[in-house]
Amino acid sequence: MALYTSTPGAQGLLPAEYGALVTKPVEALSVAMQVGTVVTTGANEYRIPILKSDVTVGAVAEGAEITPSDADFDEIVVTPSKFAGLSIISREMAEDSDPSAGEQIGLSIARQIANSVDNALLNSLAAPNPAGLATLSGISTVDAPVTYANLDPFEHALSLSEAAGGNITAWVTSAATALEIAQLKTATGSNQALLNGDMTAEGRRQILGRPVFVSQFAPADVVYGVSRADMLVVQRDVTRVEIDGSAYFTSDRVAVKGTMRVGFAFPRAAAHVRIQNAAS
Repeated sequence: MALYTSTPGAQGLLPAEYGALVTKPVEALSVAMQVGTVVTTGANEYRIPILKSDVTVGAVAEGAEITPSDADFDEIVVTPSKFAGLSIISREMAEDSDPSAGEQIGLSIARQIANSVDNALLNSLAAPNPAGLATLSGISTVDAPVTYANLDPFEHALSLSEAAGGNITAWVTSAATALEIAQLKTATGSNQALLNGDMTAEGRRQILGRPVFVSQFAPADVVYGVSRADMLVVQRDVTRVEIDGSAYFTSDRVAVKGTMRVGFAFPRAAAHVRIQNAAS
């Protein structure tokens, strides 16, 4: 006999707000959702209008004819991709658990989904994964030295983003690169760190006032500068959590499956910057 959410005894597995057990932890665990602007859609596609050029405005003589012109629009269409996680638990846990066990199951699935979303954002993955920063055409680039000596590459990145109308609000990199930058000193022979931790944010490192996010999926020797307003994380509003025991009938276990649909959009690609180590 399969175990469903309507089966007597199974209701204790997860609280009523099934989707929240996955959605909330994913938003907290995923770097993508922390550095980007999260938007929710109830449709299969999310359309973002892009203003390519403004109406032409100029000085005219008194009484002279004003030449009409039109604004030029385009759009980005995002179809969120499905990310799914699966957790297998014993029937005893399903029937005897309290809400705290349900939260742990939701967190387990959320970790899998958050990891998959971040992997897609920071690397070039095949479909059905959404295209992220690694495949972004038109992204600004900065060549960094083999070994960092100062913060000049980051100043350069800020300038490029601002020139494109953006504003870098976060840096994303690997643990090794973050450590290398954090070990920079104010001068040769000095023990004073060039970077100062933000004591109000649990000591999180900052570079030029922008927080540093570390991801295990960030490519080696690469730092991404992300402009939050120019990176949309499009989330389908329905996160599903489904329960079924039929596939594991002979071992008396229950499958808990969570699915979330997420996509990315970058209205101004040049507002984001990839700082690439020259050795890579």
